[in-house]
Amino acid sequence: MTDTTDDIAEEISFQSFEDDCRLLGSLLNDVLHREVGPRFMDKVERIRILAQSACNMRTAGIEDTAELLEKQLASELSKMDLEEGLTLARACSHYLNLMGIAETHHRVRKQRNLSHMSKSCDDIFNQLVQGGVSPDDLYNAVCKQEVEIVLTAHPTQINRRTLQYKHIRIAHLLDYNDRPDLGHEDREMLIEDLVREITSIWQTDELRRHKPTPVDEARAGLNIVEQSLWKAIPHYLRRVSNALKKHTGRPLPLTCTPIRFGSWMGGDRDGNPNVTANVTRDVSLLSRWMAIDLYIREVDSLRFELSMNQCNDTISRLAQEILEKESDISSEDRHDAWSPSVQRNQLKNHASCAPNLPMQLPARADLPSCTECQARESQYPRLDLPGTDYMPLNRQGGPGSPSKFPTNEIVSNNSQTTAHTSSAFLSSAQLLAKRKLFAENKIGRASFQKLLEPSQPLRPGIAPYRIVLGNVMEKLKKTQRRWELLLEGLPSEADPSEYYESPDQLMEPLVLCYESLHSCGSGVLADGRLADLIRRVATFGMVLLKLDLRQESGRHAETLDAITRYLDMGTYSEWEEEKKIEFLIRELKGKRPLVPPSIEVVPDVKEVLDTFRVAAELGSDSFGAYVISMASHASDVLAVELLQKDSRLALGGELGRPCPGGTLRVVPLFETVKDLREAGSVIRKLLSIDWYREHIIKNHNGHQEVMVGYSDSGKDAGRFTAAWELYKAQEDVVAACKEYGIKVTLFHGRGGSIGRGGGPTYLAIQSQPPGSVMGTLRSTEQGEMVQAKFGLPQIAVRQLEIYTTAVLLATMRPPLPPREEKWRNLMEEISNASCQLYRNTVYENPEFLTYFHEATPQAELGFLNIGSRPTRRKSTVGIGHLRAIPWIFAWTQTRFVLPAWLGVGAGLKSACEKGHSEDLRAMYQEWPFFQSTIDLIEMVLGKADISIAKHYDEVLVAESRQELGAQLRKELMETEKYVLVVSGHEKPLENNRSLRKLIESRLPYLNPIHMLQVEILRRLRCDNENHKLRDALLITINGIAAGMKNTG
Repeated sequence: MTDTTDDIAEEISFQSFEDDCRLLGSLLNDVLHREVGPRFMDKVERIRILAQSACNMRTAGIEDTAELLEKQLASELSKMDLEEGLTLARACSHYLNLMGIAETHHRVRKQRNLSHMSKSCDDIFNQLVQGGVSPDDLYNAVCKQEVEIVLTAHPTQINRRTLQYKHIRIAHLLDYNDRPDLGHEDREMLIEDLVREITSIWQTDELRRHKPTPVDEARAGLNIVEQSLWKAIPHYLRRVSNALKKHTGRPLPLTCTPIRFGSWMGGDRDGNPNVTANVTRDVSLLSRWMAIDLYIREVDSLRFELSMNQCNDTISRLAQEILEKESDISSEDRHDAWSPSVQRNQLKNHASCAPNLPMQLPARADLPSCTECQARESQYPRLDLPGTDYMPLNRQGGPGSPSKFPTNEIVSNNSQTTAHTSSAFLSSAQLLAKRKLFAENKIGRASFQKLLEPSQPLRPGIAPYRIVLGNVMEKLKKTQRRWELLLEGLPSEADPSEYYESPDQLMEPLVLCYESLHSCGSGVLADGRLADLIRRVATFGMVLLKLDLRQESGRHAETLDAITRYLDMGTYSEWEEEKKIEFLIRELKGKRPLVPPSIEVVPDVKEVLDTFRVAAELGSDSFGAYVISMASHASDVLAVELLQKDSRLALGGELGRPCPGGTLRVVPLFETVKDLREAGSVIRKLLSIDWYREHIIKNHNGHQEVMVGYSDSGKDAGRFTAAWELYKAQEDVVAACKEYGIKVTLFHGRGGSIGRGGGPTYLAIQSQPPGSVMGTLRSTEQGEMVQAKFGLPQIAVRQLEIYTTAVLLATMRPPLPPREEKWRNLMEEISNASCQLYRNTVYENPEFLTYFHEATPQAELGFLNIGSRPTRRKSTVGIGHLRAIPWIFAWTQTRFVLPAWLGVGAGLKSACEKGHSEDLRAMYQEWPFFQSTIDLIEMVLGKADISIAKHYDEVLVAESRQELGAQLRKELMETEKYVLVVSGHEKPLENNRSLRKLIESRLPYLNPIHMLQVEILRRLRCDNENHKLRDALLITINGIAAGMKNTG
């Protein structure tokens, strides 16, 4: 199961959960009776009863009867026509989604009702203090903690965003239904609302008809921030602060935040040609625009709230200075009104600033800030992107054409670059015309707004906080207009003193207001909405999500090949490693650019150079790390450092000033087993180079970041071997950095499914090698897990707490290492046996690839349109270049989940047959890493189903390959046997019966979808141009993903 399902299983009350499932199921049943008729619903009920009976027989151990019932079920499904099958798939899929909503809601309910929550800040802080940690040490550890959660656009979120929003609305209605004061009439109205939502869901197309662009994916990430994280962060930080004050006597400093957020959406170009330099620039600017938009909303509410007059001298002087400055500007405006240059001045100051005093009640200003996370009603602020309130300036159709910016046409293909026309290529007349249109439109809107608002007092000096915050609002709006101009490809000539460039500039007046309120005895006001805003600025800065850039190491080598050949130096990629390093260090020490301005290169190389130019243009204020995928040598890191330095030198020369911000952190990503084994040596080699070590100390505060990949290592060698190699690689990297006195942050590239390194967050962090989590951690959250963990504010608060407490425990009470060397040797033996069987099956067996394509819907997954990137890195048909997500996704659909367990049984069997059974049980009891590995595999076995996998084989696989499927099913049974020997359990998930019950409750709806999918695949492979059949298949894929609670 996924991380969130496991957490839900720990925190669920089954009585109330079942009540909600019955309610939602009954309402869906009523809707379907109306939509498809009672006759068909009788068929649906018959199918459900057959599936339920088969499950009951199998649970009771009556296998023969279960098999007969399943054959009868398959027979009835095979007789359905296409329309009936499509409707049945949709009905089961929606029921499983409604069950998922109920599960999530009950997790929220449990959190609200429990007075003491395990793994909360209060719980873990208390454990540490009771265990002998001094309050000062605890306080310092929390304040210095640095965790960054990186949201990625990996294509595993199968639900359309429209349906995600409808699901959230149902969750809000369930929350409202829990109110004890709800009257009969209110409850009837609530039921009507639920019926409307379910009807709307049924009548909505479940399938994406077009692939999302990278900008679409980035907007989805920004929506998560706006809808959930923006509300969750203040509440999470309050919990941390309150717990810290309770156990140490000191609250969390106002500007301290243990968690920040990053993103790969729009920056991850590894194997995705749709992510271009222009896309990265757009996404980064859009993120900045969105940050300012959210701050404007908060300041608008805040200045309405802070209506008091009493303040300290600092705020009083600041307010007076603002009034005097505005008075001077007003005098100039009155003089300009009689001047012939009035039009020119209007264009220069094209949009009148909002009045300093609020003239109307802002949205939600009537509610206390604490209601934002716990609001009973559904709240969905509209994401107003730049361009929704003015006409496009450089689009076809003229200034009257309606547009919502940025549209997909800007980035849908690399040839469309009109939105990025540089001012250098526009005549001054064209620029003036564009600026004039932009300005006139803004002036018109501002003038109309003034007609709607009451006049402003001539002397508003009685509300000093409102004056200061009004000035903040004015600067925020000018900052927002600056980003709009840059997004439109227009130059921004504003005075830097008129807009915000850094979080510190925005923070300064807010902190002054906070200190003034406290000094005047109004601390209760300061610690409300104002403190929340300050904490948001500390967490999100001016960009919301700092964008990482990621590219494959080979693309950098190709770029340097082009440069060295142009300079008649030979071919870089053909040089020995030592020669490469010597060349790179020599150039890094130089003060001139390496790349000549006159160089002409192929498009792929130009795209790499353009990306580095965008990084230089926007700098570390907008970007986080530059991640090198498939890194294997020290030269891979130095090559990026050189290309980065070169672009900054070139751009600085053109601008006549240094580039903004600092250089990006360069992070090698070790993915394959071979590269993981060499990771420590690569880091040692890098740190032994004087230039590089000094660069790390000077520019990155003595901090080296290293990323380890879970997906490709698992596909390369199997889950067990990958887990062990990742453990050893982290140990080696930590030791290498320690040798040179350099701090290390490990960046974990985890997927959502267990086959790609997923699993409960707390368990994953607590099982890391000792010393690998020293107060710092970066981790990816991908695809469907982003919505599952952070889609609702209450869920997000809980997840953030779990990250904080798990990292704190791993830092202050590191997990135990292997008790004795014998355990490490035993792990090596198990790993070798496991890897050998895995690779012999997947890579050496010539029949396996064909079997994989026959037994799973892998070939059809590409029609889902769930991501902007291709499913393969290269256009070959082998497993090697297939991405890890479709590899896992395909096997999850058949309930075989092969990548997560294949080879594990062989390794454990080998150890047990050599007499190590007791050692394995001791390792399970005493070594957190080994226990975590076994528990996750047992979790996978709990949702695998041999009978379902066998049905796929019997219907879809050629008879000559049926034996291979039988061997693999036998291997699955053997894996289950030896996993249970080690864990001491009688059956999978015996230690998590709640989770097992959740899984079993889905089977009456999940199993029929599997059988229907088999039948549709059989028909589709005889008629592969039948689009209706393809739609039906995709709906079954959606339904199975909903029932399994993860995709790839």
